[in-house]
Amino acid sequence: MNSIEVKNVSVKYIIGDFKDIGIKEYLIKKFKGEMVIKEKWALKNISFAVEQGDLLGIIGSNGSGKSTILKVLAGIMPPTEGRVSVNGKIAPLLELGAGFDTDLTVRENIFLRGAMLGYTKKFITDKYPEIIEFSELKDYEDVAFRRLSSGMKSKLAFSLASMVHPDILVLDEVLSVGDIAFQKKSSQKMKELIYSGITTILVSHSMSQIRSICNKVLWIEQGEMMGIGNTKEICDKYERYMSYK
Repeated sequence: MNSIEVKNVSVKYIIGDFKDIGIKEYLIKKFKGEMVIKEKWALKNISFAVEQGDLLGIIGSNGSGKSTILKVLAGIMPPTEGRVSVNGKIAPLLELGAGFDTDLTVRENIFLRGAMLGYTKKFITDKYPEIIEFSELKDYEDVAFRRLSSGMKSKLAFSLASMVHPDILVLDEVLSVGDIAFQKKSSQKMKELIYSGITTILVSHSMSQIRSICNKVLWIEQGEMMGIGNTKEICDKYERYMSYK
């Protein structure tokens, strides 16, 4: 059974010099033909399926479209073309601090984020001690989220997403943050999730990490799909490609 099916997905960005101007100036420039607007296809006709229990690694050079495909899978960004079918509850962990209220405390954010993921207050209350212990934030429960260091924010985000046991976990470079001890602990937690049958999609620049925990790899380059399949085979092809760049 497929947890995720991606069919002919393309994403187009509109690029122009209109970011720092007001609507009036934008309209004047557009009327005079002075507005420079370009289109960029971040993803081009991507199709693949992720089966239940898979741990799919997504690799590619910087700007290849890895984070964009994760946002599409998580429902954060709609595709310009194509469709995505998701079977199950998905917990995206894409950007540091995403989904958290910076003015609320760690404790309050755990309950807020849990509610956003569709869990009951009782469920989060039962899971709370486990989340706090794993995140190593016992002494920061009543501290505002904005006062946490980037490493602490990442620990909290990973702990919450992994402890609530969603059907599908989507991670963008999450295992590369925090200290070495936490990286080791989070990698071990990822392996436990794999064995529990949770479908996981992971973007990482660490090829050793991809090779050690992923059973399948998707390679994207300049928005195009270069291949999907056996981890060793795809990683070997990617590393040969990068050695010639």
